Amino acid sequence: MRLGVRAFGLALSAATVAGLGADWPQFHGPRRDNRSTETGLLREWPAGGPKLLWTATGIGHGFSAPAIADGLIYITGNVGPDTLITALDLDGKAKWTARNGPAYTRQHPGTRSTPTIDGGRLYHENAEGDVACLDARTGKPIWSLNILRKFQGRNIEWGLAESLLVDGDRVVCTPGGEEVSMVALNKLTGETVWTCKGLGQRPGYASPVLVEHQGLRQIVTMMAKAIVGVNADTGEPLWSVEHVTPFDESIFTPLHADGLVYFATAHGRGSRLLKLNVQGKRCSVEVVWRTEMLDSHHGGVVLLDGYLYGFCHGNYKPRWDCLEFKSGKVMCSERTPTAGCVTYADGMIYALDERGTVMLVKPVPDRRVVVSQFTLPKGGRGPTWAHPVVCGGRLYLRHSDCLFAYDIRAK
Repeated sequence: MRLGVRAFGLALSAATVAGLGADWPQFHGPRRDNRSTETGLLREWPAGGPKLLWTATGIGHGFSAPAIADGLIYITGNVGPDTLITALDLDGKAKWTARNGPAYTRQHPGTRSTPTIDGGRLYHENAEGDVACLDARTGKPIWSLNILRKFQGRNIEWGLAESLLVDGDRVVCTPGGEEVSMVALNKLTGETVWTCKGLGQRPGYASPVLVEHQGLRQIVTMMAKAIVGVNADTGEPLWSVEHVTPFDESIFTPLHADGLVYFATAHGRGSRLLKLNVQGKRCSVEVVWRTEMLDSHHGGVVLLDGYLYGFCHGNYKPRWDCLEFKSGKVMCSERTPTAGCVTYADGMIYALDERGTVMLVKPVPDRRVVVSQFTLPKGGRGPTWAHPVVCGGRLYLRHSDCLFAYDIRAK
């Protein structure tokens, strides 16, 4: 392995960049809602795209997004036979690397899970179920275990893909065994705090979210054939809604707002909105609406001012869809060359399609308005599936073995 960085201009100091906005310490950001709090960003880009500050090479092949915390950038990748976690400084230079189990080499080889940074520690699950806790500054191991072996789980078709959720003093993961579907571990020691039994579900590919509504804290995630809610304090199953998809491709990280939970799957299965009905420590759900539209595969959506925006699978006929959140009303649906992934910052949607086209999209409900676009340089093989990240006045984009950092500050 040879880690490298190609610099294309004077990079901002770590202190300067860190002061521009909140960290992005886990998949889909601090609140796991795919929305950045950044401000002061470009409203349009030059013809060739914003300024490329640097390209970090040698991070390994993968589809995981970066996490950014306390002046370091964390990224994972397949390097030879290993899953490697790499920490970079804000100039793209490697500070340390650490191994977390073997490389995933089956269908679509490469890393899936984005690291989670909390309290000076890094948590990561590889595609074979190896969960590691490392010192985030040095990469030194603190504890590790394999959740499939420990909880009698069985891996899924394309390998485990969840990005771990830290909830207080616990880290939540989903082994999906016949007896244990979800588990909370002590984040300092790796010891089991609670196990969720009785769901009878193998894992999906989604990342769990913490939902707090009417005094009840619950973990919501998509398992192989259902979306479920689990008491975050005890592991008790609260509710489950069946949602069967071809190949068990339940990938979408649920989105919560005002007691409503939105989720989607591809291959014509569409999306749904659920209402949480909380009574003390119990919770039931009812379906508010269901539609075949906005059937997001693995690119995520953003919720802005009462509207959902994102790419959809469309049974291999990809589109850009916008739905009214509370009603499911279709505001627009436009064919696109390919599907992609999205994130949001400072009034704009940042979109990256599977062929490497990067777009700055104005969130207008009744049509897709692409303000600017450019083509991401090739970083290796495979599609551009890693979700974009906006943090510290920069747009981070990943293709295979390369991480690109663009300056998107308004001058």
